[in-house]
Amino acid sequence: MLASSTFSPRRIVIHSPLVSSILRKPSSPQSTLSSSLPVRTSRVLYSRKNATLSSSPTHFYSLGLKIASFSRRSVHLRHYSGHRRCRRHGTTHRPLVSLWTYGDNFIRNDAFDASNNFLVVREYSSSTDNEPTSKSTASKSKGKHVEESVNDTASTSSPSSTWVDTRLPTSLQPYAKLARMDKPIGTMLLLWPCFWSTAIAAPAGSLPDLKLLGLFTVGSFVMRGAGCTINDMWDSDFDKSVSRTKTRPLASGELTHHQASKFLLAQLTTGLGVLLSLPHLEYCFVLGASSLPLVFSYPLMKRYTNWPQLVLGLTFNWGAFMGWAATHGSLDYSVVLPLYASGVTWTLVYDTLYAHQDKKDDAKLGLKSTALHFGDNTKPILHAFSTFTFANWLMVGNQLGYDSWMYYGGCGLAYSHLLWQVHTAKLNEKEGDDNLGSRFRSNSHVGALVFVSCVAGNVMATV
Repeated sequence: MLASSTFSPRRIVIHSPLVSSILRKPSSPQSTLSSSLPVRTSRVLYSRKNATLSSSPTHFYSLGLKIASFSRRSVHLRHYSGHRRCRRHGTTHRPLVSLWTYGDNFIRNDAFDASNNFLVVREYSSSTDNEPTSKSTASKSKGKHVEESVNDTASTSSPSSTWVDTRLPTSLQPYAKLARMDKPIGTMLLLWPCFWSTAIAAPAGSLPDLKLLGLFTVGSFVMRGAGCTINDMWDSDFDKSVSRTKTRPLASGELTHHQASKFLLAQLTTGLGVLLSLPHLEYCFVLGASSLPLVFSYPLMKRYTNWPQLVLGLTFNWGAFMGWAATHGSLDYSVVLPLYASGVTWTLVYDTLYAHQDKKDDAKLGLKSTALHFGDNTKPILHAFSTFTFANWLMVGNQLGYDSWMYYGGCGLAYSHLLWQVHTAKLNEKEGDDNLGSRFRSNSHVGALVFVSCVAGNVMATV
């Protein structure tokens, strides 16, 4: 992705792993730089004036280019070279680098021969501009391109394609990314408290209701996506300044807030349909709807409190109430409150680790988080939260009268996993490392361990 880009009336400065150039807008599509390098072709890809996009697959694959997505403000190009088969044309391509380009009028591209391993994307003004490109600028740009070959950037991580990029139509990709469909871990973290509650609410000696588990799966997928949409609508201005989030659809300009609002309405409508499908509808409807203030307010918390992760925990673990309510039509607070509390402190652990990825950008932007608030004391504090989480799991089992070693042993394994995450986390990891990201994603295993423990404990419980 573009590391940074600066646009002035007559100049574009582009920095990326393979592109680092200063180009002036020429008066015609031909320029001294174009004539001095082996340009294969140049054509208009996108025009804001009539919102058209050239879509000749043969042309783009012949250049080693693929249009991944586009909007009224941007075109997303992906450069390919070798090792990946294009099923339509029988050629092989490998993702090399992705570039965002912005234009007031027209965006054209000059794609160079694949053997040279570089790509230039130029912006041309539709108005007359008689200032020629300087030869010195052209020669400097040429030198930079020649130096920045694939071998020179082997250590730079290129963006990885997901099923959203390869399987969905281009027009749907921004919406899928807005809902984080390419990152299912958030859905899993929202799902597990629902599953825990459903498992322990089942009659003693019984398995959890599969229909309820299916409804909670769909509901978690939809509402997690809705939460991400709300979050990005609130934070789009901040996301532009954070390296991890600046390519999100709203921050990058792929989608407008109006488009996101319509998508959010569709998500909430679908979520309402799932809620209306739950048994004990009157009770579950009020209980489920009461979580919406948390859903809408959470993205604002990082502006006002050092504890936004606490609010996320209160929001993400509402399913601890929903599973029990959908089974019984009421709540046993002696059971669901410690279950809910265990989820809240669990969220504090994994999301504080996650927040350490953005702490430098958050500090510059004046945003708050537990990662910044805890600072050097993060690990001992998270160890304490992990212990509190485990204690509440034990309390749930005691309240339900579980005496199976499988329940307590499984919860003990989950507790050990939390301690391992905190102990091995690199809170000051270098850019490009994935230590914190992998620790965060591994919490799906924690949730699964507790769910299996709940099922086993309930099946082996005596009536």
